[in-house]
Amino acid sequence: MTCCGVEIKGSDAVLALATQNGATIEHLAVPTKKITLADDDEAVNVKAFRAQLEAFVQAHRIEHIAIKKRGKKGEFAGGPTTFKIETIFQLLEGCTVTLLAPQTISATQKKQAFALPASLNKYQHEAFLTACTALVRSSN
Repeated sequence: MTCCGVEIKGSDAVLALATQNGATIEHLAVPTKKITLADDDEAVNVKAFRAQLEAFVQAHRIEHIAIKKRGKKGEFAGGPTTFKIETIFQLLEGCTVTLLAPQTISATQKKQAFALPASLNKYQHEAFLTACTALVRSSN
Protein backbone atom coordinates (compact mmCIF):
# COMPACT_ATOMS: atom_id res chain seq x y z
CA MET A 1 0.00 0.00 0.00
CA THR A 2 1.24 3.47 -0.86
CA CYS A 3 0.58 6.09 1.78
CA CYS A 4 1.00 9.82 1.35
CA GLY A 5 1.91 11.68 4.51
CA VAL A 6 0.88 15.33 4.57
CA GLU A 7 1.87 18.23 6.75
CA ILE A 8 -0.08 21.39 6.02
CA LYS A 9 1.89 24.60 6.55
CA GLY A 10 0.22 27.85 5.61
CA SER A 11 -0.90 27.44 2.01
CA ASP A 12 1.41 24.46 1.31
CA ALA A 13 0.63 20.78 1.52
CA VAL A 14 4.02 19.13 2.14
CA LEU A 15 3.98 15.56 0.79
CA ALA A 16 6.00 12.40 1.41
CA LEU A 17 5.19 8.95 0.04
CA ALA A 18 5.93 5.73 1.88
CA THR A 19 5.24 2.07 1.29
CA GLN A 20 5.51 -0.96 3.54
CA ASN A 21 7.15 -4.25 2.57
CA GLY A 22 6.69 -6.59 5.51
CA ALA A 23 8.15 -4.78 8.52
CA THR A 24 10.18 -2.37 6.38
CA ILE A 25 8.89 1.07 5.50
CA GLU A 26 10.48 2.72 2.47
CA HIS A 27 10.35 6.28 1.17
CA LEU A 28 9.19 6.64 -2.42
CA ALA A 29 11.02 9.60 -3.92
CA VAL A 30 8.87 11.57 -6.35
CA PRO A 31 9.49 14.94 -7.99
CA THR A 32 6.46 16.62 -6.34
CA LYS A 33 7.31 17.47 -2.75
CA LYS A 34 4.60 20.02 -2.05
CA ILE A 35 1.53 21.53 -3.64
CA THR A 36 0.60 25.14 -2.94
CA LEU A 37 -2.87 26.67 -2.82
CA ALA A 38 -2.45 30.16 -4.25
CA ASP A 39 -4.95 32.83 -3.11
CA ASP A 40 -7.65 30.61 -1.64
CA ASP A 41 -10.24 33.40 -2.00
CA GLU A 42 -10.48 32.63 -5.72
CA ALA A 43 -12.56 29.56 -6.64
CA VAL A 44 -10.45 28.92 -9.75
CA ASN A 45 -7.34 28.50 -7.54
CA VAL A 46 -9.12 26.09 -5.18
CA LYS A 47 -10.30 24.02 -8.15
CA ALA A 48 -6.79 24.01 -9.65
CA PHE A 49 -5.35 22.85 -6.31
CA ARG A 50 -7.86 20.00 -6.17
CA ALA A 51 -7.04 19.02 -9.76
CA GLN A 52 -3.31 18.92 -8.91
CA LEU A 53 -4.01 16.72 -5.88
CA GLU A 54 -6.20 14.35 -7.88
CA ALA A 55 -3.55 14.04 -10.59
CA PHE A 56 -0.85 13.40 -7.96
CA VAL A 57 -2.92 10.70 -6.22
CA GLN A 58 -3.75 8.95 -9.50
CA ALA A 59 -0.22 9.17 -10.90
CA HIS A 60 1.29 7.52 -7.82
CA ARG A 61 -1.57 5.10 -7.11
CA ILE A 62 -2.00 6.42 -3.57
CA GLU A 63 -4.45 4.38 -1.52
CA HIS A 64 -4.17 6.17 1.79
CA ILE A 65 -3.52 9.78 2.82
CA ALA A 66 -2.51 10.60 6.39
CA ILE A 67 -2.62 14.24 7.48
CA LYS A 68 -0.89 15.60 10.56
CA LYS A 69 -3.61 17.33 12.57
CA ARG A 70 -3.37 20.99 13.48
CA GLY A 71 -4.91 22.63 16.50
CA LYS A 72 -8.31 24.25 16.07
CA LYS A 73 -7.75 26.82 18.80
CA GLY A 74 -4.98 28.14 20.98
CA GLU A 75 -1.45 29.32 20.32
CA PHE A 76 -0.64 26.70 17.68
CA ALA A 77 -3.99 26.74 15.87
CA GLY A 78 -4.00 26.26 12.13
CA GLY A 79 -5.12 29.12 9.92
CA PRO A 80 -8.28 29.08 7.80
CA THR A 81 -6.39 28.16 4.63
CA THR A 82 -4.96 25.03 6.29
CA PHE A 83 -8.46 23.77 7.08
CA LYS A 84 -9.58 24.47 3.52
CA ILE A 85 -6.64 22.37 2.25
CA GLU A 86 -7.52 19.59 4.69
CA THR A 87 -11.10 19.57 3.43
CA ILE A 88 -9.97 19.31 -0.18
CA PHE A 89 -7.93 16.22 0.74
CA GLN A 90 -10.92 14.69 2.52
CA LEU A 91 -13.10 15.16 -0.57
CA LEU A 92 -10.74 13.21 -2.86
CA GLU A 93 -12.27 10.06 -4.34
CA GLY A 94 -10.59 6.67 -4.41
CA CYS A 95 -8.42 6.90 -1.30
CA THR A 96 -8.82 6.83 2.45
CA VAL A 97 -7.93 9.99 4.39
CA THR A 98 -7.11 9.94 8.11
CA LEU A 99 -6.02 12.65 10.51
CA LEU A 100 -3.29 11.82 13.01
CA ALA A 101 -2.60 13.81 16.16
CA PRO A 102 0.98 15.06 16.59
CA GLN A 103 1.16 13.14 19.89
CA THR A 104 0.31 9.88 18.10
CA ILE A 105 3.02 10.51 15.51
CA SER A 106 5.61 11.30 18.22
CA ALA A 107 4.69 8.24 20.29
CA THR A 108 4.91 5.96 17.24
CA GLN A 109 8.26 7.51 16.23
CA LYS A 110 9.68 6.83 19.72
CA LYS A 111 8.43 3.25 19.65
CA GLN A 112 9.45 2.42 16.06
CA ALA A 113 12.44 4.77 15.55
CA PHE A 114 11.79 5.34 11.84
CA ALA A 115 14.94 6.22 9.92
CA LEU A 116 14.70 9.42 7.90
CA PRO A 117 16.05 8.67 4.41
CA ALA A 118 18.57 10.99 2.76
CA SER A 119 16.19 11.32 -0.21
CA LEU A 120 13.87 13.48 1.95
CA ASN A 121 14.21 17.22 2.26
CA LYS A 122 14.22 18.43 5.86
CA TYR A 123 10.83 20.11 5.45
CA GLN A 124 9.34 16.70 4.48
CA HIS A 125 10.33 14.91 7.70
CA GLU A 126 7.01 15.42 9.50
CA ALA A 127 5.03 14.35 6.42
CA PHE A 128 7.13 11.17 6.15
CA LEU A 129 6.72 10.36 9.85
CA THR A 130 2.97 10.86 9.43
CA ALA A 131 2.93 8.36 6.55
CA CYS A 132 5.01 5.88 8.57
CA THR A 133 2.65 6.18 11.54
CA ALA A 134 -0.38 5.53 9.30
CA LEU A 135 1.29 2.45 7.79
CA VAL A 136 2.19 1.01 11.20
CA ARG A 137 -1.31 1.66 12.55
CA SER A 138 -2.98 0.07 9.50
CA SER A 139 -0.88 -3.09 9.79
CA ASN A 140 -1.82 -3.64 13.46
